[in-house]
Amino acid sequence: FFFFFFFFKQKTAYEIMPSLVGSEMCIRDRYNSLEWLRDNDAAALETTFSYSLDYFGDIQVRDLKENGRDIPVTNDNKNEFIIRMCKAKLYEEIKPQMEALLKGLYELIPKKLVSIFDDREIELLISGLPDIDIFDLKRNTEYNGYNVNSNVIKWLWEILESYSTRERAEFLQFVTGTSKVPLDGFKSLPGAFGVQKFQIHKVHGDANRLPAAHTCFNQLDLPEYPSKEVLQERLSKAIKEGTEFMGLL
Repeated sequence: FFFFFFFFKQKTAYEIMPSLVGSEMCIRDRYNSLEWLRDNDAAALETTFSYSLDYFGDIQVRDLKENGRDIPVTNDNKNEFIIRMCKAKLYEEIKPQMEALLKGLYELIPKKLVSIFDDREIELLISGLPDIDIFDLKRNTEYNGYNVNSNVIKWLWEILESYSTRERAEFLQFVTGTSKVPLDGFKSLPGAFGVQKFQIHKVHGDANRLPAAHTCFNQLDLPEYPSKEVLQERLSKAIKEGTEFMGLL
């Protein structure tokens, strides 16, 4: 699936919007370091706008911008560094291979017929709308900071049970990266590194922030909202706006 996700990101001919979620799905160690940098003092890393690449045994230093190896990463420019690093790792390093794959795809299906869809719409067109059993998902959910009796958790399941088939598919895409349901149920929900059950983590602090998803880990970060109505509004907004690109800055 992860190949599917990035291949069709390229297929749609969108200018890639690098995100920590994309980095998380492809390069776990890199994601961890970028996430740490985002939330901490950049001076501790003592890094520059460059990175090392092992190219068949030949260690190369590549600049993320002109003379990048001479430009230190600071708290003032670390967001630019994160964006440039994600773009380099998720796009520029594989650009020739992706262009070759796209050339083959467009020989089979004209570009104008598929470019109107994004990657998630393509998946739904290919696979159709799944039958998502919310009770099975609930049985196979792990909690961090919450429990089954927490008000926010009770509200969440009530909201998901009220969702239409399409809305459930969109939610599943949001939290796992795909609308597909495992053949033997959510007990076998795959993550990037093996079976990983759906997880809901409590987010402390600002209750006005949107829920966020870590699709690599099938994880939903959920603030403690004051009411069911607020939760429903925030969750719907997060899903509709595609928050894989939020939370970066």
